[in-house]
Amino acid sequence: MEFERKRELEEKKQRLARLKQQREERNRFNNQSTFISEPAYKTDLERDRKINEYARTLLEEKDKNVRSSRPGTLSSQEDLVSSDKDKIEKSKNVTVHTNNYTPPGASVPPSPTFFPAPRFMPELSSAQGVTVDIASKEISLREGGIQTDETSFGPLPLSEEQIKENILKEIETAKAKKAAEEAERLRIEAEKKIKKDLSKKDKEALINSAKFAEFIDNSTGLIEDILSERFDILIDYSVVEDVESNEESGNHVKCINSFFDDRWSKNRSVTDVNFSNRNPELVVASYNKNSSAKYEPDGIVLIWNLRQPERPNHVLHSQSDVLTTTFSDFRPELVIGGTYSGHIMLWDTRAKSSPIHQTPFSSIGHTHPIYSMQIIGTQNDHNLITASTDGIVCSWQLDMLSHPVERLELLHSEHSKTDEVSVTSVGFQHNETTGFWVGTEEGNIYQVNRRGRPGGKAGINQCDFYKGHWGPVTGLHFHPNNNDSDEFADLFLTSSVDWTVKLWRAQSFLIPSTSLQIITPLHSFEAADDYVYDVKWSPRHPAQFTSVDGTGKFSLWNLNMDVEVPIVSTEVGQGKALNKVQWDKEGRKTVIGSSDGRVYVYDIGELSVPQEDENTLLQKTISELTDVNINDDLDLGGRFYYSK
Repeated sequence: MEFERKRELEEKKQRLARLKQQREERNRFNNQSTFISEPAYKTDLERDRKINEYARTLLEEKDKNVRSSRPGTLSSQEDLVSSDKDKIEKSKNVTVHTNNYTPPGASVPPSPTFFPAPRFMPELSSAQGVTVDIASKEISLREGGIQTDETSFGPLPLSEEQIKENILKEIETAKAKKAAEEAERLRIEAEKKIKKDLSKKDKEALINSAKFAEFIDNSTGLIEDILSERFDILIDYSVVEDVESNEESGNHVKCINSFFDDRWSKNRSVTDVNFSNRNPELVVASYNKNSSAKYEPDGIVLIWNLRQPERPNHVLHSQSDVLTTTFSDFRPELVIGGTYSGHIMLWDTRAKSSPIHQTPFSSIGHTHPIYSMQIIGTQNDHNLITASTDGIVCSWQLDMLSHPVERLELLHSEHSKTDEVSVTSVGFQHNETTGFWVGTEEGNIYQVNRRGRPGGKAGINQCDFYKGHWGPVTGLHFHPNNNDSDEFADLFLTSSVDWTVKLWRAQSFLIPSTSLQIITPLHSFEAADDYVYDVKWSPRHPAQFTSVDGTGKFSLWNLNMDVEVPIVSTEVGQGKALNKVQWDKEGRKTVIGSSDGRVYVYDIGELSVPQEDENTLLQKTISELTDVNINDDLDLGGRFYYSK
């Protein structure tokens, strides 16, 4: 490319040199040329005029002689002469130029005389031609050298910004074209799908179909959720709002929802409550039989929405009182319930009110009331554990309720009345599936192995005997390990009709005892004035738990602040007995079920937020409670043993 450019420049230089040489030669020739003076030129013209007059005179005389010698042809001759005269007159001033140059003063030879034919005589004249050399216009050229560079004969290169801009424009154009094509395709498809108006019969069939009714129910529920949002455009929600407080009771929690339905909740008691882990705005509650409504189902399960407190989202029916219920942790559309008759019910909120599956009434399952159940395992491998008052513990797969996967009969040889152990509550340690603890009607707690192992067999551990309650155990819950460690995994709480809540430290079931051990609680919380129906650890605060009792009191405890009295104790609703309590997944709210059929949701507020040193303080508190328990046992003569 560079070589061709140099060659072009050399050719331009040569052309410029040739043009310069031609100009110099032309200037030199112009300087040597001569010009004809104006007077000489006028003299030549005068001479030509005189010659023409002389020739015309001769012709006139010749014509006269001819006319006089031919009298019979006078008319025709006169016409001919007249015609010739006209032609001569037209050509009077016509000058014939020649290529011969005659200098001034030279003699001019006489012009020859032509005698025209009888019918036509042309008039001739002589003239002289002059050749004049006129100089061409001078061309001015600059001698500044080469005025071009390599980029003079092509477009300027684009800058980087211009290239980017062009690329972006091309991309946007392509996107717009693609979007237009897609819109056109969708329009064509929509036109193809357009159908004619349905007939009256088809419309009635569509309106009466189950799918249409389900669609209307779901759609109206969503619209009601949106319309029932409690937002005020005049309130600044960025400002932290103080919770309601009661100076007398020290109430720093707030009731944010209350659920009750005149048709379904009236004359029923709430037997269990739970939050949905997948949809935190949903609450499920189970109810017992309404003795005054003969044609209503004996048991029902209502699903409430925090955004729509006016009516339940779903009403699920059961042929028996539902004593316990929960959402499936891995399939949020499924609801599970345990009944008084011993059946396990499985409902699908996408289907009708009746259960889609239930366990058969046979000896391979439960035949007594089921008061406790729990889902354990992972997304791909999980089971439902249920326990009934006849001492039967079963493991189920939710997609196969025809028979249990495992079945254990809990027997204890030292039992006071019968070998069977009547189970009222079940609890699993965090991330543990092979061993669990059960609370019983007589008030004792036992450790149970699901499978046999060296040194032990499946069933109740006959050596470990947790004794502390003097009445049936109503609730049992293990510490959830908020910090994902195992430092508090062996701590669990129990509630009982003996008006107390007790804190325990579990023995390791991996190392079974070889002799009988009576294990006592680390501490007993005795602030209640009636039966304590339930107790639950906070999933967020390591030292916090709640309890509910028969006087309608909701109590919030913090072991790092006080182990004798709760930090908050408030009366819920109309003071009716509270049967169940449960935390939400985030540990900010609690749901409470009452014996009058009402469900309450409380916001714990700032009290649910743990401090940085809560774990250290809890370790210190547990250590102090253990030391006190050792001294109390020694004062009693060493009749009780404990586990550190």
